[in-house]
Amino acid sequence: MIKIFIVEDDENIRELVIYALNSNGFEAIGFEKGSDLFSHMKKIVPHLVLLDIMLPDEDGLDVLKKIKLDKVTEKIPIIMLTAKGSEYDKVKGLDLGADDYITKPFSILELISRIRAVLRRSNHEDNIDVISFENIKLNIKKHSIKVNNENITLTYKEFQLLQYLLQNRGIVLSREKIMERIWGFAFEGESRTVDVHINTLRQKLGDCGALIETVRGIGYKMGD
Repeated sequence: MIKIFIVEDDENIRELVIYALNSNGFEAIGFEKGSDLFSHMKKIVPHLVLLDIMLPDEDGLDVLKKIKLDKVTEKIPIIMLTAKGSEYDKVKGLDLGADDYITKPFSILELISRIRAVLRRSNHEDNIDVISFENIKLNIKKHSIKVNNENITLTYKEFQLLQYLLQNRGIVLSREKIMERIWGFAFEGESRTVDVHINTLRQKLGDCGALIETVRGIGYKMGD
């Protein structure tokens, strides 16, 4: 699932954007200031950042500059949220590496459209190569897994199962859904295939195995 971070000090705008993005198939997390954003990006790197220019702790343009100077985050697409008529901020943001800007007040439909356009240009919407969560890093193209910066070996089905869980973080996946998606046939009530693979996957992930939560009577989910 596409993860989008929003840095906006106006709580009403922030919560509205988060709700709209979550309702349109994205996973959105909001922050009031730049320092909160950087603290969270140490754990999770988003696919796109919506960045307000007027922030309480430091200017949004300074936040943009720091993102682009860091090798880990330099390629993250950035859409700037600017005040009406602030031409200098728009130009400055684009010069510093922002991918687009949208002027307040904006419509949610326009915002979603701009986000999808930027993600398409960045090849993220339909082709995410790397999925990161906590200390797990899964590279789809290379078919590799790192946990706590250490390579681990998974079987083909274990890799598919972990990818499916990561792509649906916070969503409870029934055993039936998992069986149909990973094994390609309907779940049979007596089968323990899913449970056995989940247990093995947890063991191989070490401490990160605890991120896979059992939802009694239904199935499993990864993260909150």
